[in-house]
Amino acid sequence: QVQLVESGGGLVQAGDSLRLSCAASGRTFSVSVMAWFRQAPGKEREFVGALTWSSGTTNYANSVKGRFTISRDTANYTVYLHMNSLKVEDTAVYYCAARRAGTIGFRYDYWGPGTQVTVSS
Repeated sequence: QVQLVESGGGLVQAGDSLRLSCAASGRTFSVSVMAWFRQAPGKEREFVGALTWSSGTTNYANSVKGRFTISRDTANYTVYLHMNSLKVEDTAVYYCAARRAGTIGFRYDYWGPGTQVTVSS
């Protein structure tokens, strides 16, 4: 099993920046991809971006390209979501997710409890 814990959420104003962290523990050697999702009130869960652990390669949803950046701390098996130029529309619960090396497709096997990000105008 892999445990994921997010941190860094809070209340910010539009245009501000915020960094979220996701620390993985347990069978971290089995993780191939770590990703960020978000769910706004009344909306479905949305993909934000992902990082392939072996290469550090990232990809992002169009809605956050140019504003959000995912990075990693390999020593601590931690992934960060750097959010810049935040908009009110970015308000959501942000979740960290991880995919096992043997998982095919876009399924994620492990999820953190989430952290709230609220952007005020």
